[in-house]
Amino acid sequence: MTEPRIVPANRASHADLDLVMREGGDAHSCRCQWFKLPQSEWKAAGREARDEALVAQAGCGLPDAPTSGLVAYLDDEPVGWVAVEPRTAYPRLRTARIPWTGRDEDKDDAGVWAITCFVVRRGFRGRGVAGALAVAAVAHARALGARAVEGYPRVEGGDASALFVGTRSVFEAAGMAEVSRPTPGRAVMRMEL
Repeated sequence: MTEPRIVPANRASHADLDLVMREGGDAHSCRCQWFKLPQSEWKAAGREARDEALVAQAGCGLPDAPTSGLVAYLDDEPVGWVAVEPRTAYPRLRTARIPWTGRDEDKDDAGVWAITCFVVRRGFRGRGVAGALAVAAVAHARALGARAVEGYPRVEGGDASALFVGTRSVFEAAGMAEVSRPTPGRAVMRMEL
């Protein structure tokens, strides 16, 4: 099996990222903005506004722009996306119980990065794309000065519709370990860098 080539999203085109989102299930309407927008803004924003926010977040086509995501390619075909940036960049994480239940963490610590969303196009799932994206997301966070990186995956028995947050095994493959289990179906996985 060919290993995916993974690039910072600012080196991908908007068309490539749009293709991943259009063929990635819920990402078509969400555009990986669920954690980025407070609930009132989320409800008010339509898909076009979410897409504009995603393009700004990713820095598509602007190689010198900061980016908060990575795009995976197989044989020059865009096949996946992962969102990763400082945990403080995700307003919804601040108020969600998943990251904080059972932990005494500083919610304003920008040195902790979060991997919040995975999108893999239909037809390319089951090929290790999400795992490769998780490994690359950890490396990306490390290269940009993160002191820790974490994710909030679904675990066995959890809601199957929540796979966009990844699975425990995807994070384990990236070297992360479970630090808490805030609900029976969700875990907090973390790696100190």
